[in-house]
Amino acid sequence: MKLTEIINNGKYNLSFEVFPPKAETSFESVRKAVDEISALRPSFMSVTYGAGGGTSRYTLDIAKEIKDRYDVPTLAHLTCVSSTKETVRGKIEDIKRAGIKNVMALRGDLTPELESSDRSLWDYRHAVELVRELKSCDDDFCIGCACYPEIHPESLDQREDIRYLKEKVDAGCDFMTTQMFFDNNLLYNFLYKIREAGITVPVIPGIMPITKASQVERAVKLSGSFMPVRFKSLVDRFGSDDDAMRDAGIAYATDQIIDLYANGIRNVHVYSMNKPDVAEAILHNLKSIVGK
Repeated sequence: MKLTEIINNGKYNLSFEVFPPKAETSFESVRKAVDEISALRPSFMSVTYGAGGGTSRYTLDIAKEIKDRYDVPTLAHLTCVSSTKETVRGKIEDIKRAGIKNVMALRGDLTPELESSDRSLWDYRHAVELVRELKSCDDDFCIGCACYPEIHPESLDQREDIRYLKEKVDAGCDFMTTQMFFDNNLLYNFLYKIREAGITVPVIPGIMPITKASQVERAVKLSGSFMPVRFKSLVDRFGSDDDAMRDAGIAYATDQIIDLYANGIRNVHVYSMNKPDVAEAILHNLKSIVGK
């Protein structure tokens, strides 16, 4: 099933993201987490692609298993940074053979090695080039792209950032999923600006439940996310108590999602970090809203 059919079904949808193991030795623990989250029957699940393609060999295997074993619609991530056209086209053919229709087209994170390399030698430097590649290989793909409610760390300003988003939509992007954010007003302002710029595809907010104080620094580093005073107070008060921080983080994420639903957002994606207990707790809090 194409995700656009789910996104536009008029229901309150909740989806989860999982990531492949970084090493073969941890595959079974990741698979167990994936199985448990799949069993919750979310609206769909996405499977990430490691920085520099480091875990790419597992991405498609996990995505296919979610689709075939649990009949849960699946979104497979695909990155293009530093990859050759031959490699990317081979990955696209693998995705087609697996029967997966939904692809998240990303440039990919820049590892330190990639940061220092000569980008002029790359076949792909931007996600828009991957969107065009996917469309040329199979016009039937449902293609998702990433967006930043605040601003992409490499953009000069938000106006430039939105211009690049429009290029991805014009190239064939069917929907966008946001990077994590902790203040819903940032999303609402972002949605107003992109609609004014003529971007009309659905935007799925991405919510990251922070259940450990140590996650805060990483979240800021990854996305440059603004941390509202209310959230900082939560971390300051409960961060030293693992159980309390877990409960507070789940409650904060749940509150964000409820506010999004109350303000007309129908689809929310949770970066569940391979934690079935967190995914289940959030779904339980919302069960009367999402009908689970």
